[in-house]
Amino acid sequence: MNLQQDILIGMVHVGALPGTPGGGESVAAIADRAVSEAMLLDNAGFDAILLENMHDVPYLLRDVGPEIVAGMTAAVAAVIAAVQVPVGVQILAGANRAALAVAHACGASFIRAEGFSYATVADEGLLSEADAGPLLRERTRLGASVSVWADVQKKHSAHALTGDLTIVDLARGAAFMGAEAIILTGAATGKRADMDQVQRVRDAIDVPVLVGSGVDANTVKPTLAAAHGVIVGSALKVDGHWANTHDPVAVKRFVDAARC
Repeated sequence: MNLQQDILIGMVHVGALPGTPGGGESVAAIADRAVSEAMLLDNAGFDAILLENMHDVPYLLRDVGPEIVAGMTAAVAAVIAAVQVPVGVQILAGANRAALAVAHACGASFIRAEGFSYATVADEGLLSEADAGPLLRERTRLGASVSVWADVQKKHSAHALTGDLTIVDLARGAAFMGAEAIILTGAATGKRADMDQVQRVRDAIDVPVLVGSGVDANTVKPTLAAAHGVIVGSALKVDGHWANTHDPVAVKRFVDAARC
């Protein structure tokens, strides 16, 4: 996927998958709802769609199990068959090689990778080893044409381990390790990123910079002035909460605000 200026990536939060505390639906029902949400975003004018297993909370760290990989494969394949825009995959938490396998099997364009470079302490536990080396070697082994977009200072995490590095240092490190886009966020889902940090990172590196949390219809235009694009989920949902269904009015409002 070629990232140009003002790219809008809409989130589809896949329903709780088999074996997770919130699970219980059939995979077919989960995939059908993902398709419905993705088609809404596609028809509204989003440039790409990102599927994520956020309803699987609390998350496993790196190794999520074959049932999650199978469920995500079913959902991603169904969405790709239904929409016209590029599709990406994220599997929480930090299950980047699983996401890569799903993306490669289904023909998705990109993955969102946590723990790509450096170490961090997340609510799932310690991401003690960077995944860049194993992940990119696995991409080569598979012959996968899948871009890797890496979170820098992952949300829902503590960053004391890298406290002597600036956000620019961390972004440069991720780009050096092979990330094809950098994602900056606020401290948690729905929290806005620091726009000064976004601008400094954009000025310092040669790969696209995306804002991955806290963007809404009121802030999307200034955010796009600082970043190449945005990844948005909560602002598109009923009452602005990530766990709710998409609100068609909020979806249209967001796209209209971004494109005005």
